[in-house]
Amino acid sequence: MSQLFTPFQLGPVTLRNRTIRSAAFENMCPGNKPSQMLQDYHVSVARGGIGMTTVAYCAVDRSGVSFDGQLYIHEGAREGLKRLTEAVHAEGAKASIQLGHCGNMTHFYTCGNRIPVGASTGFNLYSPTFVRALRKTEIQTIVRHFGEAVDFCRDCGFDCVEIHAGHGYLISQFLSPYTNHRRDEYGGSLENRMRMLHEVLDEVMRHAGDDMAVVVKTNLFDGFKGGLEEEDCLTVAKAIEQHGVHALVLTAGFVSKAPMVILGGAMPLKTLAHYMNPWKFWWLKAGLALAGRLMIPTVPYRETYFLDAAKRFRAALKLPLIYVGGIQSRANCETVLDAGFELIQMAHVLIRDPEFVNHMKEAGPDYRSECLRSNYCVGRMYTLEMKCHECVHCLPARLQKEIDAAEAVNAQNLRK
Repeated sequence: MSQLFTPFQLGPVTLRNRTIRSAAFENMCPGNKPSQMLQDYHVSVARGGIGMTTVAYCAVDRSGVSFDGQLYIHEGAREGLKRLTEAVHAEGAKASIQLGHCGNMTHFYTCGNRIPVGASTGFNLYSPTFVRALRKTEIQTIVRHFGEAVDFCRDCGFDCVEIHAGHGYLISQFLSPYTNHRRDEYGGSLENRMRMLHEVLDEVMRHAGDDMAVVVKTNLFDGFKGGLEEEDCLTVAKAIEQHGVHALVLTAGFVSKAPMVILGGAMPLKTLAHYMNPWKFWWLKAGLALAGRLMIPTVPYRETYFLDAAKRFRAALKLPLIYVGGIQSRANCETVLDAGFELIQMAHVLIRDPEFVNHMKEAGPDYRSECLRSNYCVGRMYTLEMKCHECVHCLPARLQKEIDAAEAVNAQNLRK
């Protein structure tokens, strides 16, 4: 049997195989509470053979919420999450939840009628909103909330927490010189900029004890001039390793500066604008119409697009590494495992087909997903629930045309 379908011991948790559903935002939590739709989706992925499924982008408190349909840690979410983990476990999979804080990637009303906070004071063009630098006492409060969130998630039945330290959200905003202009002990040198990360991980590991797995999502590079380069990100990864976390998820990109580095391909601008409320997001719809490709530049898509950089991290680190980025086939999975990575995360292919893992096992080494990365699911999920275009009836002609064009470009790139 392929190594892909063998068990793996992730800290105190045994996964039935080497696959993990990555923390792709579902937007299935109206009122910031888990819905039946959220549960049904994760159960379908668990039934489809995944080793562990990850509930995405759960903020540790209300100030860290980016979207109206996003989870945050509060009592109103507890019972729904308990039902979700019980249902996932009944299908033989483990359950993980991603914990983070959006920092400046929100606006006044979404994060609880308050000025958004970040590493430094500034202006977030994407909201648009002014952002206030966190005070030291507020940093300590958020650090405490990360630890308390671990206890909450344990009570809800989760086996693992994933700490989001990448993609330009709050911890990443402290790490990156692009967003951290502080002059206190949390700013300046990389050592200082890592201070909040260290404090969060100290707190998380203390609360995790010996019965919760802890993984950290961290960048290989920020993906733009003025952000963290690969060498600095490797320093960050080595610092994370010293905390005794059970694995690293290696990713890249920055939501406010290089978003398509994270995903590959083009953002479907017509889809993105189509689903936005014209009154609530008129400014963003206008900006997309005038300068969409300048705001969200395309990154040509290719399979396993982070693998070359991730291999350099593999050579320098000892702890288990989780590869994510451009998994389309069983052959991709085998290539990644052969390169020394212990686990594999995937999302796009599981949106198109929650049974992808079972299909890889049953169909053999040549099995490939039919997903051609139009990113319709991404353009849609900023407003509505995550869904593949294949599951949507009667799409407007202009959106179908956009999907067809993106898939044609990606198919051509994949043939090269």
